[in-house]
Amino acid sequence: MRWTNRPEGSNWGEFGADDQIGRLNLLTPQKVLDGIAEVRDGRSFCLSLPLDYPGGNVLNRLRRPPRHFAAERGEQANFNYPLGKDVPGATDLVSDDAVLLYTQYSTQWDALAHVGSHFDADGDGVAEGVYYNGYRAGEHVEGAALHHGHDAVEGVRAHALGIENMARTGVQGRAVMVDLERHLGRGRTLVGRDTLLDIMAADGVTVEPGDMLVLYTGFAGEVLAMGGEPDAERLHEACAALDGRDEGLHDWIRSSGISVIAADNYAVEHYPARTGEVPCAGLPLHELCLFKLGIHLGELWYLDELAASLREAGRSRFLLTAPPLRLPGSVGSPVTPVATI
Repeated sequence: MRWTNRPEGSNWGEFGADDQIGRLNLLTPQKVLDGIAEVRDGRSFCLSLPLDYPGGNVLNRLRRPPRHFAAERGEQANFNYPLGKDVPGATDLVSDDAVLLYTQYSTQWDALAHVGSHFDADGDGVAEGVYYNGYRAGEHVEGAALHHGHDAVEGVRAHALGIENMARTGVQGRAVMVDLERHLGRGRTLVGRDTLLDIMAADGVTVEPGDMLVLYTGFAGEVLAMGGEPDAERLHEACAALDGRDEGLHDWIRSSGISVIAADNYAVEHYPARTGEVPCAGLPLHELCLFKLGIHLGELWYLDELAASLREAGRSRFLLTAPPLRLPGSVGSPVTPVATI
């Protein structure tokens, strides 16, 4: 076994010693049927921003927009290539491209290998780098030396907890939207358990084990309206975000049985987090969800149109289909979620 000591409040081992999907284990066939039962109008909504949004890298200097390349075909680009050069008489034009894509630049899922912690999993009094269920930094999540002058560092891979594990589940079932924007507007508000539960009660929203929790704040709509030129200062003060330091919120997430959390804001939680007692996690909600509980986080989802339709219908539940790319070894993935009502 990879650990003898598990973090307080974690669920390590409860889905098996080698589990790599965490609370997605609760997204059962019955939850898929529950989601299908929410389809009444047959209308579908794309919940992804264009993947070249937000634009630039002012929101995160470490992530850059996608770069497109034409695939090579001999000495020329394989774009608008006349196939008649290879197949006499052929009238076809062929185009083939490649993309350098930062997997967490735009609408995305975090893999469980995205955030770990320094924690004494061996029980020997010395903290080591570990991820969900005791998988080890440097062994199961392999790093590499930095080569200056490159856009990215090659030679890295999550041998465990990579996004492909999430993809294999299909990520389909019943989702429940909590409409924070309706109650809090689009100014920055830190949302703890009490505020969250008050809003859910006011709107008659209930969450059951295995449901996928979706939080609407309006943030991605603000990003989209900026046309690829985001105002970092303005966005930092925009829209609601979960208060990752709120222990009551942690308790609710543990007890609720939700399988994933997705939001339309930048990190689901407010960042930087409120000051905590040192040492502490800089991303406390990420630590709780990804590291302790195995709850995948979705960020920068575009929810405006879906939220408007659910409001009009007086509904909060819908069928969500949101598999990431089945990209072995990746710690995150772009996603084009589809909601059906």
